[in-house]
Amino acid sequence: MAGARLVSYFCVLVMEYAKPLAKLVGEFEKLPGIGPKSAQRLAFHVLRMTEESAQALAAAVLDVKAQIKLCPVCFNYTDQDVCVICSDPKRDRSLLCVVAEPRDAVAMEKTNEFRGVYHVLGGVISPMDGVGPEMLKIRELVSRVGEDEIKEVVLATNPTIEGDTTSMYIAGLLKPLGAKVTRIAHGMPVGGDMDYADQATLIQALQWRREI
Repeated sequence: MAGARLVSYFCVLVMEYAKPLAKLVGEFEKLPGIGPKSAQRLAFHVLRMTEESAQALAAAVLDVKAQIKLCPVCFNYTDQDVCVICSDPKRDRSLLCVVAEPRDAVAMEKTNEFRGVYHVLGGVISPMDGVGPEMLKIRELVSRVGEDEIKEVVLATNPTIEGDTTSMYIAGLLKPLGAKVTRIAHGMPVGGDMDYADQATLIQALQWRREI
């Protein structure tokens, strides 16, 4: 039924707008958090852009796809052989912060409170979505903690059922290795998303982390 409505909506767009514009609206709608109205606004904004600006936008999208890759150490996004954080000699390599997505590491960096290094899982354990531990960078995390001189692992997944499940699973694997395992606590509401948390909230969550 939903598919039929989408096809019908796209047909209306084709009838109302020129095909290239209708196609652009359809592509914008595929983006997360973008509904039909927002997709139309973005499409018309692109249409009003100068040719140079439109080409710059298109080039930026293509450059991201061509140049951005995963850091082989922490699995964050980078355009270098090793990301700037992993290659920074001033970072405290005995302190490791585990996050679900690259954007979570960005949120943590904005606090200017964390001076350790990161490990990006690439998601969280979610049986409902068919995501198991073997699909995340958990094996690499265990190897990293076992091989490197890491004294504390800060689990900074979102305070959701999936985030908590992932943190507890990882804690069970890391504790036998001797590293202290903590979890960010106060400041992050249950069901919250780190990507939307303000800096003060994340600083408090980091400062009040607890051992698990």
